[in-house]
Amino acid sequence: MNHKVITGIENLKSNPPGYLKGKRLGLLANPASVDKNFAHTLDILSQIFPGQLTALFSPQHGFYAEKQDNMIESAHGVEPRLDIPVFSLYSETRIPTPDMFDRIDTLIIDIQDVGTRVYTFIYTISHCMEVAAKCNKTIVILDRPNPIGGLQVEGNVLDPGYASFVGRFPIPMRHGMTVGEISRYFNLEYNLGCDLKIIPMKGWKRSMYWQDTDLVWLPPSPNLPTPASCMVYPGQVIFEGTNISEGRGTTLPFEQFGAPFMDTQTIGQIASGRIKGAFLRPVNFEPTSGKWQQQVCKGFHIHVTSPKAFKPYLASLLLMQLILKFHPEAFAFKQPPYEYEYEQLPMDLILGSRDIRENLSDMEDPEKLETLWQDGLDTFKSRSQKYYLYA
Repeated sequence: MNHKVITGIENLKSNPPGYLKGKRLGLLANPASVDKNFAHTLDILSQIFPGQLTALFSPQHGFYAEKQDNMIESAHGVEPRLDIPVFSLYSETRIPTPDMFDRIDTLIIDIQDVGTRVYTFIYTISHCMEVAAKCNKTIVILDRPNPIGGLQVEGNVLDPGYASFVGRFPIPMRHGMTVGEISRYFNLEYNLGCDLKIIPMKGWKRSMYWQDTDLVWLPPSPNLPTPASCMVYPGQVIFEGTNISEGRGTTLPFEQFGAPFMDTQTIGQIASGRIKGAFLRPVNFEPTSGKWQQQVCKGFHIHVTSPKAFKPYLASLLLMQLILKFHPEAFAFKQPPYEYEYEQLPMDLILGSRDIRENLSDMEDPEKLETLWQDGLDTFKSRSQKYYLYA
């Protein structure tokens, strides 16, 4: 059964808000910022508000999302058709400067998020909100679905001592909110003071995963090519902090992971008895770039069989611990820098905690760790629900 979800940009198109008339507009977007007919938000706004777009802004990976990896900056540029500047917010600065905002009255944001704490787009938006508040500008967010649903919330809440550009605020790994909802949450819970407006979706329900929305998936970044990659990402992203390939440089980033030294038989036997809602299929792969480039890695392809039962974060913590246990000599945590942090271990920034890494290394049962973070998670859930826009 197809559910028709109408995104924020569709909603704006059918009811252009009067408060945008005559304003100088900025747009923060990337290639996934399209309507159901693949028209880009840039073109839609140019048609509805001719001559009003005066600046564009891009998040990590660039306005055209061509940059593959972390800490690969994209340059500022000029949009050739409109001849207006494109300011990269993943460049020498990740925070818009007042000069950039001098050109606009209102910043429209149309960004597809993926529902995971470490995905940087929501922090780019939070910095925009903060600067907008100081510069007396308005922000309008065109809402989009959370591709991994709005019901499951999972993981430890970030310890503020490990805040970074992959975790600016104390939220769990899988937050269960849309981009509009989490922006409201940041704005009010952390007193960003932004004049924030949300143009909501129609027809989206919290129980929906991407495949229920009837929308076409366009990768918001190069290594999340499919909705299936988003389902495993809240867990598989932890392997970025290790010498295990997270599948970058292959056709299945995050869905498959491994290393030349992995004993898939032993790990698979134990893990498959403990991981619910997914099947671990042993695979060999050879990355064309990144870790273990042009070396055969042994690992697994994670097939999610029940999105409701599958806990991506818990599953990946368990898998990492098994690799640690059976390959103590070969396994390694990556050293800094990672996302512009030069002191802390990348793994601690990704997990939002040093304790969890240490507990896993000490062979504490990940399921026991889950009970330890439950209180913080419950607090986040009850707090975040106040900002929900959808039943």
